[in-house]
Amino acid sequence: MNETAAADQAHAWHPFTQHADWCALGHEPLVLVEGEGAVLRDSAGREYLDGNSSIWTNLHGHRHPRIDAAIRAQLDRVAHTSFLGFTHPPAAQLARELVALWPTDSLTRVFFSDDGSTAIEVALKMAAQFWQQSGQPQRTHFVAFTGAYHGDTMGASSLGGIATFHDRFAAWQFPVHHVADMDELTALTTGANPKSEILNPKSVAAVVIEPLIQGAAGMRLWPRGMLAALRSWCDTHGVLLILDEVMTGFGRTGTMFACEQEGVIPDFIALAKGLTGGYLPLAATLTTERIFAAFLGGPERTLYYGHSYTANQLGCAAALASLAIFREENVLARLRDQIAHFTTLLAGLRALPHVADIRQCGFIAGIELRQESGASFPPEALTGARVCLAARKHGLLTRPIRDVVVLMPPYCITDAQLARAVEAVELAIAEVK
Repeated sequence: MNETAAADQAHAWHPFTQHADWCALGHEPLVLVEGEGAVLRDSAGREYLDGNSSIWTNLHGHRHPRIDAAIRAQLDRVAHTSFLGFTHPPAAQLARELVALWPTDSLTRVFFSDDGSTAIEVALKMAAQFWQQSGQPQRTHFVAFTGAYHGDTMGASSLGGIATFHDRFAAWQFPVHHVADMDELTALTTGANPKSEILNPKSVAAVVIEPLIQGAAGMRLWPRGMLAALRSWCDTHGVLLILDEVMTGFGRTGTMFACEQEGVIPDFIALAKGLTGGYLPLAATLTTERIFAAFLGGPERTLYYGHSYTANQLGCAAALASLAIFREENVLARLRDQIAHFTTLLAGLRALPHVADIRQCGFIAGIELRQESGASFPPEALTGARVCLAARKHGLLTRPIRDVVVLMPPYCITDAQLARAVEAVELAIAEVK
């Protein structure tokens, strides 16, 4: 075992990881040391395709010259200064460019934070305080969806609909009501289901959803038109709409933002992951002038929320470079052909005995594995994890969501590399019985 792996097992604590297995005798962690384009290299010199964009973050590939240069140029000025009571050119320019991605006078204000969880957290706090300062303090409840995952900070965790991640901390969470779909939301707020609780819409501060597709639910697709219907419901009842585009934003679904595909503009949108091209932690919560105006006045109306590294200059420089790549390299136009090619390649997996479903939304795919009988594999079998481990031998790195193998590569991946990634999944499935 090399020195890095030994030090890691002795001292590091990894997220979503059972360390009885990680630190077990004979387990040697994969040590990643280099990357270029869609390829990562380990400490032994082996190469792998980055099949999940380093946990859904990397858009344009590793060591993209435009982003590298932007970060180096910013380092020649300053790496970080406080955003509390000061500003700086990269943050001001980035705020302007993010607002310019939306129709005029829609989302006009940008609050920077660190990651997807905090982007959602600040949206929840803004929504709650907005109603307190707008004469409707009874609006204290939130609505989220079954199978949702919106992050791990306490407010964001409250929204989660996956018991494994969230139930342990239920005693400390915000008042959140979970519904499976629009029918359940309507029943909850009208009393149409006599066996269900009744929630007065006038007590709801906001509804939160990942548009088009739920990530941690196993890449579960929403029905077409559902997002537009939800926007209409919110408008009817005066409820705020928070969109979590941490995963879906910046082209993942084929458009810059997923909500564009149903013509929806939210009251808040949370952005992170791909914001910096996958280089540095940075998040943004965009909202409207109506929300912003409610916080103007005396000190008691101030939003008392912030982070030490809010609007970090290096992160903002990387994000500006990423947006420039979208413009100058015609990323979204190229993605249309890549998505079509991806669809064709994935179709070849449907005939495999253990492939129960393939769910695709743009450049995101979830390949669901089941027994040939159609039954789920036992959780203790760790089938999805074993398939992903087997895929390493064929040059692919990715992680599953239970027994759903995720493929979400960087946009720089070539057609040949994409074909190799899908082939690696096929070979791995065949090896794991």
